[in-house]
Amino acid sequence: MNIYVSNLSFDITDQDLNELFEEYGTVSSAKVIKDRETGKSRGFGFVEMPSDDEAKKAISELDKAEYSGKVINVTEARPKTDRPFNTGGGYNNNRGGGGGYNRNDNNRPNKRW
Repeated sequence: MNIYVSNLSFDITDQDLNELFEEYGTVSSAKVIKDRETGKSRGFGFVEMPSDDEAKKAISELDKAEYSGKVINVTEARPKTDRPFNTGGGYNNNRGGGGGYNRNDNNRPNKRW
């Protein structure tokens, strides 16, 4: 079972996460997610445990528990879904974006106040 752990202290390592969950059974992997550019923890991670029973026990015992000075959230991870490719920008309903204000618009009368 794949487990999602959030609200981790930023100094927690993969090894720390592994050791925390090993108390409840066999851990296949433990990974703290890091920022690609800075290499610093993003405050969440994933733990893989082969036994569903051990994973469920770890979730029930560790969810809302204090770890390294923070109350962590531990839940079963949602399956990764395929997300559609996004070209960037907000509001994408295939209608395009609006135009900006052009101060030098030649189609409007030249007024001086």
